[in-house]
Amino acid sequence: MVKTRTWIVLISALLLLSLGLTLWLWLHPTGGRTANIYVDGELVRSVDLAAVEGEETFTVDTGRGLNVITVSEGRLRVSGADCPDKVCVNSGWLSGSAPIVCLPHRLVIKFADSSGGPDAVAG
Repeated sequence: MVKTRTWIVLISALLLLSLGLTLWLWLHPTGGRTANIYVDGELVRSVDLAAVEGEETFTVDTGRGLNVITVSEGRLRVSGADCPDKVCVNSGWLSGSAPIVCLPHRLVIKFADSSGGPDAVAG
């Protein structure tokens, strides 16, 4: 009985430790993150998300329309676009999971690890 209780406590403690570490890493990503902005597959701008202080807004003219991009400490979003569907605007704030895509303007924002690691999305 004592052996079973010891194992239960040990496994529970390891699970809690793993969960806590996972949450901490998810909320505090390691290394710098870079957002690479492409139009028609060409890199037009890179933004180091770790270096941004406060909030910064700039416009990307794709030749097919305008996208307004807002960058805040560690995250980025398309805050405005003159495309008809506004899917890119509805993506909201992102910090490195999936790319942001505006198909009508052929704009893609991919997140990469500045420490030399691979892109978050293989492609």
